[in-house]
Amino acid sequence: MKKILIATDSWRPHIDGVVRHIDAIIRQIKKRGMESVILHPRLFFSFSLPFYQDYRFTAYVRSKAKQIIEKEKPDYVHIMTSGPVGMAVRRICMENNINFTTTYSTHFPNYAKEYILKSNVVFNMIYSYLKWFHNAGAKTMVSTISLKEEVEKRGFNNVIVCPLGVDTEIFKSGSNKPELLQKAKRPVFTYLGRIAKEKNVEEFLKCRLPGTKLIIGNGPLKANFEVKYNDVIFAGEKRGQELTDLLSASDVFVFPSVTETFGLVILEALSCGIPVAAHNVMGPKDIISQGIDGYLDDNLVKAALKCLDIPRENCRKKALKFSWEHSVDIFINNLSQV
Repeated sequence: MKKILIATDSWRPHIDGVVRHIDAIIRQIKKRGMESVILHPRLFFSFSLPFYQDYRFTAYVRSKAKQIIEKEKPDYVHIMTSGPVGMAVRRICMENNINFTTTYSTHFPNYAKEYILKSNVVFNMIYSYLKWFHNAGAKTMVSTISLKEEVEKRGFNNVIVCPLGVDTEIFKSGSNKPELLQKAKRPVFTYLGRIAKEKNVEEFLKCRLPGTKLIIGNGPLKANFEVKYNDVIFAGEKRGQELTDLLSASDVFVFPSVTETFGLVILEALSCGIPVAAHNVMGPKDIISQGIDGYLDDNLVKAALKCLDIPRENCRKKALKFSWEHSVDIFINNLSQV
């Protein structure tokens, strides 16, 4: 049985795009008779970051990670993130002539502008680090052509497009009306994701829209926004059928982020038959067909209102083009034998 070792700095109980991506890989490779080993922060000494409780900083990784790799003897090593866990596994591979591949899925240079300093010097320094990190691997996988073109301009080598997917059997339109929305005025405009600075959620909250705004998810700004915007429904983190029911009961999905490399939640909304309003930036522009399954515009209000006229079947049709089976086929075909 072939074995894939995946190193990640993001893991449960926190849920984000990286974790959902890894979960999909685990499910799909199991169907193919392959085994997975996940190296994640909770296997090592780690603690939550004071300014971002959802993420953990990991230390003293190398020795134990090396022991795990020697014990498991994986056929393939893949590094999903470039934090302490990813860095430790990269170093082990380099020192022991182990081939590995990487995924570039989080736009850290743009995040830095939100959290550290709006400086081109910092932006370029982070890109230099990422280029150094990823170019040591046999291949770097990215989710869209837009991202491939951008990182190649920055000097990344051997970049492969590995599009992400959605489980259309889980995310599908249902008839259950959630209790949370029983008295909600229509239309319902929904955001799903982390409630954090880099997600630009407040732009959506400030939008003058009819009906109801629904926010699904947690994050460092949630408590502040609940007080500041008391006319908005904050549902907290939802999963499974609860999440699907809330998305299905929505009229428009609003995606305000301008820092994404893809945006898995866009596919999840589309799969439930919900049109998407977003900015014309990387991620949304690689998924949305203007006027067919959503609208892209600098003005989110304008885009969201236009989405009310889009047939739900158009959205579902788009989502069906993005399967995890196809995504993981490309992922497996581009792994490098240890």
